[in-house]
Amino acid sequence: MWDTIDNLKKQLDNFQPQTVADVEALRVGILGKKGSLTRLFEAFKDVDPAEKKELGKQLNLLKNKVQETVDRHRERLAATAAQNISGDDLTKPAGLIHTGSRHPIAIVQREILDIFRKMGFSVEEGPEIEDDWHVFSALNFAPDHPARDMQDTFFINTDSDNPVLLRTHTSSVQVRTMEKQKPPIRVVCPGRVFRNEAISARAHCIFHQVEGLYIDEKVSFADLKQSILLFVREMFGASAKIRLRPSYFPFTEPSAEVDVNCNICGGAGCNICKNTGWLEIMGAGMVDPNVLKASGIDPEKFSGFAFGMGVERIAMLKWQVRDLRLYFENDVRFLEQFQGGLL
Repeated sequence: MWDTIDNLKKQLDNFQPQTVADVEALRVGILGKKGSLTRLFEAFKDVDPAEKKELGKQLNLLKNKVQETVDRHRERLAATAAQNISGDDLTKPAGLIHTGSRHPIAIVQREILDIFRKMGFSVEEGPEIEDDWHVFSALNFAPDHPARDMQDTFFINTDSDNPVLLRTHTSSVQVRTMEKQKPPIRVVCPGRVFRNEAISARAHCIFHQVEGLYIDEKVSFADLKQSILLFVREMFGASAKIRLRPSYFPFTEPSAEVDVNCNICGGAGCNICKNTGWLEIMGAGMVDPNVLKASGIDPEKFSGFAFGMGVERIAMLKWQVRDLRLYFENDVRFLEQFQGGLL
């Protein structure tokens, strides 16, 4: 029995397992129901009484040593396995996850629509690829009207009497709305539009518009002016001011260009406001009776106003961005500044 104890001690001292399975095999081989140490404890009852005290002490010491050896090698192998899985420190805090956000143009467009929704306007949308009737003819543009030259158009197909083109304004959505709805009509029409223009800090061949239309009985120019003033003060603050200058549009009469005081330079003059202290934000006017007739609305009974603004221009003024080309370049350094508009 003493020889068996010595052999087991040597086995434990020389034990170098490679896997957890090796450790478990040792434990079962010594401490299991049929293990070496278990058999020694079973034979202990037949030992001479004079040897029992010392032998019992050695058996208990051996049992403790087996358990310590098993526990030590299990911990070592578990730590090695964790290092092999990943060289990273799994106790370190996780890195920040960069969340996406809405594009600044989408943020401003949504804000514009929310303001007009509070004023009772609903939102209507239409196709970007349109026909001549909805973009020009129904809006009082005669085929040879010089006003057609005001908007350099991307034509897709000119082989018919009603050419297909990329819309130059979202007024086409207003026409479609008047064709399918009867007054009262109060809508805003957001969307992307296209014009063949030179790209600069103040202009682009692709931009976004929000146009509005209100038709009902006894609608006046005073209603138009008050609606625009309310919008401007909601968008730019209670101290914002507007200026209306006489202008010309084929689909409105009278017509006006609407300016707002430039908060980029504080009225002192800059390249954005052309050193005037004012920035044009939209065109507006009373709907021409011919436009109402073209859509089947009686101009003797109903009147209305329309307006249209560029979203990029509003965003430039709101955030004091001096070059609208930044909105199209997808520069993350620029877009990260608008994380407030989360998806």
